[in-house]
Amino acid sequence: MKVSNSLLYKLPVYEETIATSFRLSILVPVYNERHVIEASLQRVLALKHELISSLEIIIVDDCSTDGTRERLQRFAEEDERIILLFHEQNQGKGAAIRTALTRATGDIILMHDADLEYNPADIPALLVPFAKEGADAVFGSRYLSAPYRRALMYRHTLVNKILTVLGNWFTDLALTDIETCYKAVNATLLKSIPLRSNDFRCEVEIVFKLAKRRARIFEVPIRYQPRTAEEGKKIRARDGLLALFAMLRFWLIDDIYQDDEYGSNILVELERTRQFNLWMGETLRPYVGDRVLEIGAGIGNLTNQLIPRELYIASDINPNYLHYLRSYSFGKPYLRVMEVDAQNPEHFRDLEEQFDTVLMLNVLEHLSDEQTALRNLWSTLQPGGCAIILVPQHPALYGTLDKALEHHKRYTAADFEQAIRSAGFRIEKLFDFNRFSVPGWWLNGKVLRRKQFSRIQLKILDTLMPIFKRINNLLPWSGVSLVVVAVKD
Repeated sequence: MKVSNSLLYKLPVYEETIATSFRLSILVPVYNERHVIEASLQRVLALKHELISSLEIIIVDDCSTDGTRERLQRFAEEDERIILLFHEQNQGKGAAIRTALTRATGDIILMHDADLEYNPADIPALLVPFAKEGADAVFGSRYLSAPYRRALMYRHTLVNKILTVLGNWFTDLALTDIETCYKAVNATLLKSIPLRSNDFRCEVEIVFKLAKRRARIFEVPIRYQPRTAEEGKKIRARDGLLALFAMLRFWLIDDIYQDDEYGSNILVELERTRQFNLWMGETLRPYVGDRVLEIGAGIGNLTNQLIPRELYIASDINPNYLHYLRSYSFGKPYLRVMEVDAQNPEHFRDLEEQFDTVLMLNVLEHLSDEQTALRNLWSTLQPGGCAIILVPQHPALYGTLDKALEHHKRYTAADFEQAIRSAGFRIEKLFDFNRFSVPGWWLNGKVLRRKQFSRIQLKILDTLMPIFKRINNLLPWSGVSLVVVAVKD
């Protein structure tokens, strides 16, 4: 049975659903700027543009002592778009940004320094890539080519360029200005990232964590009016050294998700084992057809190995993953992204008999109603189509790692076969996968009782994958996972 491409045209394309205007939240950390703060804020309040549907300015006074606080209080009373917050002790720019983020309600969040070095008239240009390209983040660059550019201070520029080159090396981005203040970021994305830096190291932290989240980052040329230390500039030479150490820290540590109900911060560690993911893709690719529904796509580690296809729907229930997948789908007309809960029949209402392949890896063990989920998968398949499902094996291995990942169970081959057949499938092939990880899972989850994976262990696993793949089938025990290829007759 050949199904038409009608579903392809019914599903929204990300490029077609990007907003034409945005609610903009501007975060303004302030510390001892009484001489310029009012002029700076007046420029921000004067912003009017078709891409800005609403504007809010969240000011955090970081315990100013020069009269800035009093001026801010008077200024805030005159405009309802201003939200004014206070720190009772000086904590730094990064801490002020964290405080402001808790009150931001816009679609896009942009950082603006309280001084007059940056020109708010450039802000609308930063919104264009969000509207036209579905950007995740847009940075204002002081060094990009423009019709004209002021000659900046050489030594300050040189330090910035050195930091940018080093940052690009670690992140594999090609930015021109890593230390720019003007960073506009999708609000959902930024709020899902834990920001730890209290001081100017927040600039590096934001860039590195966006890079690790695979954000689509754009740059736009902006104007810049530098000021000297005598005029009140806060950043010092030592901040350059601190930025270097911050790069090393945020390169080594994958602290890129806030704690959430989906365990994003744990799962991302597994998803960074690139060689392991490639092996999984190689193993499953021979069974995958042309019209594919992937349940629990995560950040697309398997998706990006299996596209392009006639139609590929990547789905998840984690809003952070869905945001990434939608951004990743930009420019890929065959790739659609949906929120699909495997246990919710309503999510499958328009998907009946639309696919020749359904993929569901490391999902079934999370579900309380496995039969509803399996029958939902069955309903989406054309006659002759197959479901490829991977689950954890060996109930005796169930331990603290499984609890942390919210696994309801680990399967035996007999249990898994029974569940698949009860949902109406015929089992074409059932095999185990990943034997060499069994000792590591036992050690971490049963003996050491860990709740997350050791980054060093995962790095070793990924580095030695070529060896492990060769010896995998020689090991005398069955794999840590089971894979079924189940057919709908």
